[in-house]
This record gives sequence, structure tokens and C-alpha cells, in this order.
Amino acid sequence: MINQLKPSWRNELEITDAIQLLLDKGYKVGYDFVAGWWKDTGTPDDILDANRLVLDELNPEIKGFIENNASIQGRVSIEANAIVKHGSIIRGPSIIGENSVIESGVYIGPYTSIGKHTIVKHGEIENSIIMDYCLIDVNDRIVDSLIAPYSTIVSNKGKPMGKRFILGERSHVEI
Repeated sequence: MINQLKPSWRNELEITDAIQLLLDKGYKVGYDFVAGWWKDTGTPDDILDANRLVLDELNPEIKGFIENNASIQGRVSIEANAIVKHGSIIRGPSIIGENSVIESGVYIGPYTSIGKHTIVKHGEIENSIIMDYCLIDVNDRIVDSLIAPYSTIVSNKGKPMGKRFILGERSHVEI
């Protein structure tokens, strides 16, 4: 039914219009009550709020490899084949996705989710979501950010200071 919709006066496809089309064409439409919490994620800040809610319920689990002298503090999950190298700090609640690498001297957390196959070479990341297949190599602090899959953020110089990013898929940023 979505393919048959035309954008509303708000220039958006309306779910209520799709439901009405289903009913008009004789489809059965049901409902269910949401048990537990529910969070609207219509804005980047809403997505970061939802990430915090999910991480607050995180059951820590270490499936990856943590080198000697790496510091894991609080509720942290390290997924399979992820590597946390010596001298790095992961402060929970946080999660490091499978096959990701957190290099020496990197700081992650709290309230940070790192996706799969992501490499963080340098920098500090806090209260952010870094999705799959990203490369972060900065001499800066990334805060309150959403980084879409296949994005790259690199820097060559500069003093550490907070930066906020909302990047689409396959973005590339040089600072």
C-alpha cells in the first residue's frame, strides 16, 4: 500500500493512509499493546535517548578479546571477535560490535554503541551511536553523535574539543 500513497500536505507518507488502504482493499488489520517502554525516534536526539534507554538495560557480556591494561568499567558488552587494545578505556553502559577494533588510547562511553566491523583508532566518543563499517581516527572528542554505516571521520591535527555529527551513510569527514 505504501507504493500507492501520495505525500500528505506535510510532504510525508502517512501510516494512517496506508492502514486505510489496507482496510479499503479488504485486508485484516490488527493491533497489539506495547508492553514495557516505547520511545518515538523521530529525531536524532530521540534516537540517542532510545540508545540510552536500551543501554540502561544492557546485560554485560564479554565475547571478544580484551588486551592487558585495557580498562573496562561498568556494564560493557564486547561482541564476538571484537578487540579492545591495551591502554584503551571503555566505560559503560556501552557496547562494542562484533569484529570491531578499539585501538590503544581510545576512550569510549558511557552511553555509546559501536557497530560491527568498526575501527576506532584515536579519539574519545561519548553518548553516541557509531554504526557498522565505520572508521574513526580523530584527535578530538565526539559527543551526542549519530554516525551512519560506512562513514569515516579522520583528523590530522587540532586540539581535542567536543564535536557533534549527524552523518548519512558512506559519509566522509576530514577535520
